[in-house]
Amino acid sequence: MNISGNTIFIPGSTSGIGLALALALHARGNTVIVGGRRAELLDRIAAEHPGIDTVQVDTTDAASIDSAAKQVLAKHPELNVLVTMAGIMRVEDWHRPESILASAEAVVTTNVLGPIRLIAAFVEHLQAQPDATIVTVSSGLAFTPLKVSPTYNASKAAIHMLSESIRLQLADTTVKVVELEPPAVRTSLLPGQENSDFAMPLDEFVAEVVTLMESQPDAKEIQVERVKFLRYGEARGDYDQVVAMVNASDPHGK
Repeated sequence: MNISGNTIFIPGSTSGIGLALALALHARGNTVIVGGRRAELLDRIAAEHPGIDTVQVDTTDAASIDSAAKQVLAKHPELNVLVTMAGIMRVEDWHRPESILASAEAVVTTNVLGPIRLIAAFVEHLQAQPDATIVTVSSGLAFTPLKVSPTYNASKAAIHMLSESIRLQLADTTVKVVELEPPAVRTSLLPGQENSDFAMPLDEFVAEVVTLMESQPDAKEIQVERVKFLRYGEARGDYDQVVAMVNASDPHGK
């Protein structure tokens, strides 16, 4: 995608990677619409960052997604980029599945059904634009499993294959499909992760992502250097060693 001149909707971006990316893209000359569940956070973002628009959306709720899509497209008919940012991560112990089932289902609803519903809500509009992009967000853990988060790993692997497949189907349209693959980043995705020495500083991650978007406008996957250890273990032939190292590094494998 081009790095400037876009109109971009980023649901799930009131904090963490989503908000940092929204601010960085706004600074590069894009119109940015931030989406999130909590009205007070959206109001604060709008007040602190003039020029950024906001819309309330719960990406776990199909009706909320449909309503938000109508609002965004009515106000921003030139919208040409969708970033499906919303996601959650939960620690699970599958020795006792009864204790984690509800949490695992919530991960699937947020991380898999959310992006599917968002893409479905916008894809027809995007196909009518002269140049459009869908940015999905998977994870390095789509390619190397972290033992404490089985459903999260699976959800991000699903996003990877969804991205690959939709890209093939939309190859005859103006819509590009780009997969963003973060490593562990210092956010509140898991308790304590924002202070983890194993996680990449948020500002460094977003700066590298924006640089990659600018230097590789036709990239299918946005991979900072730090995620390639996870992404290509199988291709390098050291997958088992990578899995062992990731799961021995600390209690959360970060």
